[in-house]
Amino acid sequence: MEIKKVVVAGMGLMGSGIAQVYAEGGCEVYVTDISEDMIKKGIASIDKFLSKAVSKGKLPEDKKAEILGRIKPVKSIEEAKDVDLAQEAVPEDMALKKKIHAQMDQIFSPNVIQAACTSALCISEIASATKRPDKVIGTHFHSPAQIMKLVEVIRGLNTSDETVEAMNAVLQRCRKLAINVTDSPGFITSRVWCPFGMAAIQTLVEGVAKAEDIDAAIKGGFNHPMGPLELMDIIGLDIMLHAAEDLSKNYGPAYAPPPRLRAMVAAGLLGVKTGQGFYKYPRK
Repeated sequence: MEIKKVVVAGMGLMGSGIAQVYAEGGCEVYVTDISEDMIKKGIASIDKFLSKAVSKGKLPEDKKAEILGRIKPVKSIEEAKDVDLAQEAVPEDMALKKKIHAQMDQIFSPNVIQAACTSALCISEIASATKRPDKVIGTHFHSPAQIMKLVEVIRGLNTSDETVEAMNAVLQRCRKLAINVTDSPGFITSRVWCPFGMAAIQTLVEGVAKAEDIDAAIKGGFNHPMGPLELMDIIGLDIMLHAAEDLSKNYGPAYAPPPRLRAMVAAGLLGVKTGQGFYKYPRK
């Protein structure tokens, strides 16, 4: 099966990036969200990202128009029935994801693949909300999706070989590094990186160093392109909190979110998307 047409449900920071990735890979991409305003904002962010690439000489203007021409807004997923892949990109909440995938299962023909976008949640549990568990697969895109090369492809207990092969093929066409993993909490990157991020927050809380110095130390000492605090601001502190809570249930206290992280999320300080996290960001 070759994936040529995709619908992306959820046009937030991650969803809009994922939609751009598929469009750049030559797919016809339908995009939708809970409101027309969210859809417009998502498409505007794609336009802005591509315009920046054009201004830097990294992308020809006609190529930008080509990519945008493949992205088509629809008011609901029902308007995109003739797709090969339904890519969910809603917030990291199991109940919400199961609800969306159950709806997709009712709408799309049995041969359509359903991809769940998650950094830590169980794909087999999400698939249990459908009658096509063999067609449900996990995709852990890394933020920002347009730039980061890695996508973890998560195989649920019932995901078929054909589904995995089709997903790998479309991601390779999108010039992504598709790494296949089993359905275990946190997969590879979240499982390895989460305790590191939580330790960075605790180091800040204990007054060992300022945020910028913690990030500078990690970048300079380990040759990381980005420090842990600034990276979590980009990912979204709400997403980090959900992931840490889920992983700590499986792997113990090293993964547990510090009270500071909970307090910041409760206060709406989620990072770049809200204008403030560990750092302040200018409103655009």
